[in-house]
Amino acid sequence: MTHPSTTTEPKNEDFSAKLNANLDGWNSSMGVQFVRATADQVVAQVQIGPVHLQAYGIVHGGLYSGLIETVASVGAALYGLKQGQPVVGLENHTSFLRAVREGLLRATALPLMRGRRTQVWEVSITDSEGRTAASGRVRLLSLEPGASVAGEAVAVGRALSKK
Repeated sequence: MTHPSTTTEPKNEDFSAKLNANLDGWNSSMGVQFVRATADQVVAQVQIGPVHLQAYGIVHGGLYSGLIETVASVGAALYGLKQGQPVVGLENHTSFLRAVREGLLRATALPLMRGRRTQVWEVSITDSEGRTAASGRVRLLSLEPGASVAGEAVAVGRALSKK
């Protein structure tokens, strides 16, 4: 899905192809595929397989929480890209609403609040039939340009700048 845009500002650009070409460890391991990734909305999906299931044969809660964290963080990072502000998560509140055993999960993230120092994103995860399986809210901290996390400088858009 392409997003019509007359500007090349990061806020309006769809980064899904760039993200899919440079998936990191967790996203790659879980099979996350970005459908849309802008500063105003992020959509990603996961085809459920055996690696995603817990002992009862249903999707592990960690997948929901991780997927919620991923799409919210990507949206917040894309919003911060224009200001050169990297973001880090502060809170992830995930509610498990429906058990899922198979099919496609789709996560959609939308911003609730984007301030000078924090952002809050809301995420809904639906199953193959469009029913809500989980929902969550992530609060993120917008760092100053050049800030370090765990002893290393945070590079805004590092994955987006890879060829």
